[in-house]
Amino acid sequence: MCDILVATPEATKEGITLFAKNSDREPNEAQVLEFIPRTKHEEEKVRLTYVNFPQVKETYAVILSRPWWMWGAEMGVNEFELAIGNTAVFTKVKVPEKGITGMDMIRLALERTKSAKEALEFITGIVEDGLQGGNGSKSHKLYYFSSFIIADPKEAWVLETVGKEWVAKRIEGVYSISNALTIEGDWDMASEGVERLARKGSFSFAKHFSDRFYTHFAHGRERGAFTLAKLREKEGEITLEYMMSLLRSHSFEPYRPENGSMRDICMHYGGLTRPSQTASSQISELGRGIHWFTGTSNPCLSIFKPVTFEGGLPDLGKEPTDRYDPEAYWWRFEAFHRRFLTNYRSYIDDFTRERDRLQAEIIEKAREIEKTPEDLKALTEWAFREEAKLLERWEKIVKPGRLPFLFGRSWRKVNENAGLRLEG
Repeated sequence: MCDILVATPEATKEGITLFAKNSDREPNEAQVLEFIPRTKHEEEKVRLTYVNFPQVKETYAVILSRPWWMWGAEMGVNEFELAIGNTAVFTKVKVPEKGITGMDMIRLALERTKSAKEALEFITGIVEDGLQGGNGSKSHKLYYFSSFIIADPKEAWVLETVGKEWVAKRIEGVYSISNALTIEGDWDMASEGVERLARKGSFSFAKHFSDRFYTHFAHGRERGAFTLAKLREKEGEITLEYMMSLLRSHSFEPYRPENGSMRDICMHYGGLTRPSQTASSQISELGRGIHWFTGTSNPCLSIFKPVTFEGGLPDLGKEPTDRYDPEAYWWRFEAFHRRFLTNYRSYIDDFTRERDRLQAEIIEKAREIEKTPEDLKALTEWAFREEAKLLERWEKIVKPGRLPFLFGRSWRKVNENAGLRLEG
């Protein structure tokens, strides 16, 4: 499950586009944060997650956040400040067992296109050719089509797809999507099949194609309504800090993870009825060239670090898998997050105050530095180091607690599957 928010220049305080996403995945599905420079290719095909696809002579530089086992990415941005994210949507149309996943389409578009409109046309070409498909899970069957938000400094689009059909709407102001189709009859562009259906009379894309059962239990409509209302409350005054607060938000406060639900924006795993947790988060300041990634789970327990194409990424250790490895950046923090989870209410208020102080310091420094490659590299490395210091300090503070029986049993199984033992 995922949530994607966007605010175009007229909706933000500083007149830039803000793109934001929480990527919700299975709890042991580590996410890789990586920078891939511009690359020339000689091979004719590139292997995606499940299928081969024609390669191009040169791909653009990208910063991606992707599940460890996928070729494609949950979200990312390229050197032209084009940002894309997708969410699963559950529909009445059967998804092909093999094909190009929504995540693959994100990476392909980021590597090959320069603007939101160009990316929109590229992705809809894949959709119309009937190439979308494939399992969205490593551990079990999870088939879905995708909705996307595609944004650059000048414009943003929402694109919703089902089989070979699609609709797209240009975003003016604010928009959000969360695991449910949102476009009724007010699209700006659509596939020929949708246009034919619309000519027959009153037609809603969302109502016509949505699967009621899975859409209901994913609670995408509730999450989307919540984030959209929050964006509209601040329209014209939306800031980076406000976007961070939304990605860190829960459906109730004071929050207890054992009582969380699929309505949470910062989602914590909770067993069968809440099988996902936020694995990584991104906020891009499009027009400013600074992209803020957690690279870790649960943004309420994480710091957004500034990443740029000029400055790159620091060494994040070994590439993670679904098995615990303290030498992998994602798992290093995940072990702490899971220990914190066992006694969340005892520490979250004090931790939040320290988190917010450090976050504010990082944002202030990002605003003040000279934008030379050397300064940007130093900024990113410093932010990651300061986050590590915060972690080290709180590892000494947090004492594990006892989780409620069913919640604890679900987490014990997850930790056993990852080979992670939480020390007391």
